[in-house]
Amino acid sequence: MSEFRLDGFDLAAFVQATLAEDLGPGRDITSEAVIPADARFEGVMDSRDPIVVAGLPIAAAFFRALDPDVEIEMLVEDGQLVKGGTDLLRLRGKARAMLTAERSALNTVQHLSGIATLTRAYVDAIEGTGATLLDTRKTMPGLRVLEKYGTRMGGAANHRMGLWDAAMIKDNHVAVAGGVGQAVRRARDAGIAEIIVEVDRIDQIEPAVAAGATRLLLDNMGPPVLREAVDLVAGRVPTEASGGVRLDTIRAIAETGVNFISVGRITQSAPAADIGLDFASL
Repeated sequence: MSEFRLDGFDLAAFVQATLAEDLGPGRDITSEAVIPADARFEGVMDSRDPIVVAGLPIAAAFFRALDPDVEIEMLVEDGQLVKGGTDLLRLRGKARAMLTAERSALNTVQHLSGIATLTRAYVDAIEGTGATLLDTRKTMPGLRVLEKYGTRMGGAANHRMGLWDAAMIKDNHVAVAGGVGQAVRRARDAGIAEIIVEVDRIDQIEPAVAAGATRLLLDNMGPPVLREAVDLVAGRVPTEASGGVRLDTIRAIAETGVNFISVGRITQSAPAADIGLDFASL
């Protein structure tokens, strides 16, 4: 489990907590009852559909946690686009251990590969425009680091990891602060280096930029308004389009000249990839 590292993510703790949730008092009663203690199986994890792979090292960690001597052969790499029917990894080990870890391993790879696959579709849709796809904080509690890893495997860049690494001044902040300019100045006076400001009207752009915004989030603006906003900003700060972006609309948004497009759907609404684990007796 020490080979796979993500900042802010404890793989060993994640595996332990996930298995503990599945095992309850500590037993897989089905495998213990049905499978002889010395039985061994060989298994192949494969994708039934074309996908972008993500999470294979995490899946391997589940099997190793229950059988440290399991033999695992990685057949593809995370971030790789594969065809339907592709074998992803092969493993050989104790049958009880593999059957006990199977669901946790599959759930993780299916979820993260689903995110990576949907992300790649959005990235492909804006290819050549110069815009960069960003993820958002619309993630499942406790899984943000993993889900944002999945978006990276799909070709997106990570937006804020949390509330701590950049200021994001949104409409409610503006309302309480008394205006866009006031909110931005307070963030600047607090010594915050990166100040992203959500604007949903053209007349908010100049006050935000003048007060010290370092990026403008152009919220729920259609392509004609986005073009007007990009022209008004004139490259003084990066621009980001956000709000209700769909796969069928992202290309037109990207062609307005915005630098970034943030999409919550790639984590919030990605369907799980169809991946299975087929066992064959040795």
